[in-house]
Amino acid sequence: MEKNDLQTGTKKKSIVRSGLVLSLMTFASRIMGLIREMTKASFLGTGFYSDCFSVAFLIPNLLRKLFAEGSVTVAFVPTFKSYLEKGNDEQNRKDTQDFINSTLTLVSFLTTCIVVIGIIITPLLMPIFCKKPVDTEAANYLEQVQYWLAQKQEITYLTRIMFPYLFFISIAALFQGILNGCKIFAPSGFTPVLFNGIVVLGTYLLAPHTENPARAMAIGVVSGGCVQALFQWPFIRKTGWHVRLTSLRKTFSNPGTRKVIALVIPTIIGMAAYQLNDAVSTAMATRAGEGISSSLGFSLRLQELILGIFAVTIGTVILPDLSGLANNEKWEEFNNMLIQAMKIMIVISIPVTAYSLVTGREIITLVYKNNMFDDRSVELTLGEFRFHIAGLVFIALNRIIGPAFYAQKNSKLPTLAGIISFGANILLVLVFTGPFGGNGIACALSIASLINTIFLFVFMKKLGTIQTGTVVKSTVLYSLKITVMSVIAAVPCWFLRPVLLNAFEGHGRLISAGMPAGLLALLFAVVGVLELIITRDEIAMSIIKRGNK
Repeated sequence: MEKNDLQTGTKKKSIVRSGLVLSLMTFASRIMGLIREMTKASFLGTGFYSDCFSVAFLIPNLLRKLFAEGSVTVAFVPTFKSYLEKGNDEQNRKDTQDFINSTLTLVSFLTTCIVVIGIIITPLLMPIFCKKPVDTEAANYLEQVQYWLAQKQEITYLTRIMFPYLFFISIAALFQGILNGCKIFAPSGFTPVLFNGIVVLGTYLLAPHTENPARAMAIGVVSGGCVQALFQWPFIRKTGWHVRLTSLRKTFSNPGTRKVIALVIPTIIGMAAYQLNDAVSTAMATRAGEGISSSLGFSLRLQELILGIFAVTIGTVILPDLSGLANNEKWEEFNNMLIQAMKIMIVISIPVTAYSLVTGREIITLVYKNNMFDDRSVELTLGEFRFHIAGLVFIALNRIIGPAFYAQKNSKLPTLAGIISFGANILLVLVFTGPFGGNGIACALSIASLINTIFLFVFMKKLGTIQTGTVVKSTVLYSLKITVMSVIAAVPCWFLRPVLLNAFEGHGRLISAGMPAGLLALLFAVVGVLELIITRDEIAMSIIKRGNK
């Protein structure tokens, strides 16, 4: 075996090993996230306080995606990786340490300013989400005004409680970037478990002592963000790197930090456009009627549970490796790694979509239906979930294709794709919300995700380093194959579902919804695995070979 083959094999084993560790952590995180949403459903349902909490959490969470996830993924990790690959001599270690300190100072300074400004101007943002009654002749006009005033007041209060979350989670994201750059994934993979656990615990402990459960949950959010940052700090010390603040003059003159800023600015513009989808969608949902905003959140949580276990895991793991291959101009290995990651996403996301379309009602009933989450809440969430899950494969692919650009320090092209996707989503939301309500908002997001995927493929050609034709052909053909196989596996589940529902009817939700969903999942999985083995699917065969070693 040649040296390059040995290196390629080692690289693939590294991805699998790191992926398994992070998958376990992410799986635990998503389960805890689901428990958090179950807690929210039980305490708040899809009523007034649930809508208020959903809107209030939207603003700091949107900024988190810009300053935390966006900055670290797109700018910090590739730049940090380039410092590490220069060697371990004394001068380079000093330069790397200065870069870490400057980036920490930059993130701390900017997020502190935004938190302070955000707390001050929050009341000015409320008209975006709270629709003032205009029909003065309506019989319940006074009641509508009282509801509007109460809604504005509660959303403002909750938003101000949760705004500091942005500061803590941005620091936590930077710590995660340092650890991931050193190929340490487990600690940062575990921090979301802590976050969700603290939110759940805080809700149960503080709800009896606050004016309403939404405020208890908001306090839990801030506490959880703080713990996410503190938990990772000891692991960074073990790497030999330190995290200290420096002067603003040194921060803005540091060449590495300046490079991060240059990469981040276009990315933030693009991501801002993309994340404004959430803001516009939430604003439209809040105005469309009570419960729609919160039910959209519950639907998206189910989608994110599925998406996060694999798409976020693989996207996070491959970014440092893709960056290394790009820096060393090993384009053949780069393309092979990208294609393999995309096929893994396809073989997971398309079957999950097919199964979820068949058993969506049972899944939502099993997970959420309790106390304040009633039959109306189930119906609201189900319609939106069906449209959300239809876009799962496109969102998953975007999480894989994006790092291919970022690894080559190109953030402008995915930024442009995000802006185009944003424009399409806004237009579709405005068109669909009126006639279709929450279902229209969910459908708009899935279509926009498809448009984003298409333009990412189109822009690949401009890089000149990715074999675009091969990647697109491989992705499309494999998607068609897995779609056909998923439909075949779903057919027996579709016909057996009414029989199982009748057989377990009349018991608690764990039995009446859980047993049919579990048995249908088993049937779907057996048929699907048999199809993969019979057709000697390359991903399935690869997993079997690794298992036999």
